[in-house]
Amino acid sequence: MPKIGNSTQSTPTGKPAKPHPDFPLFPHATKRWAKKVRGKLHYFGSWADGPDAALSKWLEVKDDLLAGRTPRVKRDGLTIAQLCNHFLTARKRKLDSGGMTAKSFDDYYRTCELLIAQVGRTRFVDDMQADDFGKLRAHIAKGRGPHSIHNHMRKINTVFKFAYDAELIDKPVRFGPEWVKPTPKDMRLARHATGLRLFEADELRRIIDKAAQPMRAMILLGINCAFGNTDVSELPQSAIDLAAGVIDYPRPKTGITRRAILWPETVEAIREAIQQRPTPHDEADNGLVFVTRFGERWVRMKQKTDSPAATTIDNVGREMGKLLHALKLKRQGLNFYALRHTFQTVAEGIPDAPAIDRIMGHEKADDMATRYRERIDDDRLLAVIDHVHDWLFAKPTIPAPGNTRKARKGKSSKVPS
Repeated sequence: MPKIGNSTQSTPTGKPAKPHPDFPLFPHATKRWAKKVRGKLHYFGSWADGPDAALSKWLEVKDDLLAGRTPRVKRDGLTIAQLCNHFLTARKRKLDSGGMTAKSFDDYYRTCELLIAQVGRTRFVDDMQADDFGKLRAHIAKGRGPHSIHNHMRKINTVFKFAYDAELIDKPVRFGPEWVKPTPKDMRLARHATGLRLFEADELRRIIDKAAQPMRAMILLGINCAFGNTDVSELPQSAIDLAAGVIDYPRPKTGITRRAILWPETVEAIREAIQQRPTPHDEADNGLVFVTRFGERWVRMKQKTDSPAATTIDNVGREMGKLLHALKLKRQGLNFYALRHTFQTVAEGIPDAPAIDRIMGHEKADDMATRYRERIDDDRLLAVIDHVHDWLFAKPTIPAPGNTRKARKGKSSKVPS
């Protein structure tokens, strides 16, 4: 087998022969080394320069050409890989200080992986053009719905904004006219296509009757207090006053204040779940209301061995899926988090939006009344809670000790909302 070198052996036609069968280029009739990539011919120097020089040029641009990107001349500057490293390092510090969740960090890590895979590790940030972002937008849109597209684009915007804010580049990145997030209309159409994220009352009663502990208690918290998967997983016992039937629990996702009145059924289910709770595997989880039979959090992040990112393990969603499948209620749009959608929808039968928002953990940042509102009386919260209870069980709430309107009013000053 001939060695790769600047001297080439000629064929009877005068063209130089390939140095070896696996050589990636071929001698073109224009007396240049060439290769067809994605249906287009690319040239890598004349025959006279030799196959070594041609191979070197090919290897410099190989990754870009195979990925359908326009190769750029090598020079000094901030590359996409360097930007992602800077960005993730800053986010890791925020994660370690408690300023963001492991789930959020993992989402950003995956976004950076996508960005590097599609744009290229060695691509310069200040060399990104409108056409590059148009291609990236088209790739993101493949197989994803409007909400997922919107989230990916928002995170990519955050990465490039970080580059300018951190003075890694001299001017903001211009994304071009194709870099447009899905419209509200797109969001609405996608939502209609997936079906209503809403349980009917008879469906929920069947689910509650079928569920074993602690899922039964978690489902009741989902419809009684509009709790989501992470809410029930991270719920501390210190947030609940079972004797008074009150729960004060800021949302783990946002830290927004949240308060709800517990149904007697919910109080009973929580007591039972705590009595049956296994010993937590981690001492830091001793104060949680719920742990799995293995003593772990129901929703947790599992660290990957080959990266600082983690993957989400959601046993709340998994067990809810099993229940829905067993009861033949599984359909698109229905999951544990749909309990929050159901609560909001049913609760709006009571015309008291601030009370509903306090239970849901919603806050309108641009609403002046929200800024000045310091408390919502428990009678207003109980009116909402009772309305949802009546919808679900089709009967009035049976007052438990400390769970009457009169008793609640007397306790409201002791446990401020």
